[in-house]
Amino acid sequence: MSLTLMHPFAEMDEMFEHFNHPLGEFEKGDWMPAVDIEEDDKSYMVRAELPGVHKDDAHVTIENNVLTIKGEKKVEIEDTKRHRMERSYGSFVRSFTLPQTVKTTNIKAEFVDGVLSLAITKVAKVIPKQIEVKIK
Repeated sequence: MSLTLMHPFAEMDEMFEHFNHPLGEFEKGDWMPAVDIEEDDKSYMVRAELPGVHKDDAHVTIENNVLTIKGEKKVEIEDTKRHRMERSYGSFVRSFTLPQTVKTTNIKAEFVDGVLSLAITKVAKVIPKQIEVKIK
């Protein structure tokens, strides 16, 4: 007889980990990189830590004002006997809904020392113009 450690609430725990995401943005990866999002008067700066990820294995897309960063961190050596593995490998995906006040074209991206930096320019505030319609 062998003993097996059960995790009866594992699926529920995973669901609550992603509870703050809008429905429809539930793509799952093997690991999740840390992301910082900062804002100033002219732009948003998104920085994702992607240690060990080659820049050709990271992809950024915007669709329907949702910014998605996805890619893969590949295992360096596969044919070895492993005694301990604490680093994460495999695919990753992070998605963020952008405000309507951003310019989704001409985003500047830079990948330096395992950090992906995205500069997303804000659109100048549009002052609503009121037009009076004459009724005959």
